[in-house]
Amino acid sequence: MLSRRSMIASLAAFATPALARPAFAAPGEWDTWDAQVTPEGFDLGSSNPWGLHPRFLPVRVTANDGLKPGDVHVDAVARYLYHIGSDGTAMRYGVAIGRDGLYEPGVYSIKRKAKWPRWTPTPAMIKREPDKYARWEEGMPPGPDNALGSRALYLFVGNRDSHLRIHGTPAPRSIGTRASSGCVRMVMAHINTLYDQVDTGVTAYLYPTDGSRL
Repeated sequence: MLSRRSMIASLAAFATPALARPAFAAPGEWDTWDAQVTPEGFDLGSSNPWGLHPRFLPVRVTANDGLKPGDVHVDAVARYLYHIGSDGTAMRYGVAIGRDGLYEPGVYSIKRKAKWPRWTPTPAMIKREPDKYARWEEGMPPGPDNALGSRALYLFVGNRDSHLRIHGTPAPRSIGTRASSGCVRMVMAHINTLYDQVDTGVTAYLYPTDGSRL
């Protein structure tokens, strides 16, 4: 039998190569990773190996009147993201939002999209939680365990990067909670679908947590 020390060393040996990756991955790796985070026989509206509450599974709903097709709306109270269609409907996804004091409601522009992005914590994050973030000061390589997951939509105010993202998460059980450092999290298999439908230049509305309007 393995001793506790030997077991820890063995587990570390298996875990280390997962992060021994180049700063940017080739498209061939994207396909491999997409397969890793997509359940076999995946169906957008019913697959749920993550154990999400059923209300957080994607569903098409009737959109409110007057909303612009293509835009994204995040309901911080119900923890839903809506992507507005051109036919009076919207796709609704479950999300996680920022912890108390870190969620930043506002009107943003999605000016960049990235598949399997590299993630770098902000200086504020490192200062606030150095034990958690300092080791990634130079950036975390892309892959299934990366904090931004499989896809990221980058939120800007004018030409300024807000450092907020709508992104996949390696912690899908956080969906429906306030868990992030400000960003909007989605199940990776869900944002992979959303990503292909969202155009750069559209507006993202992140509504306040008290249910008020922007």
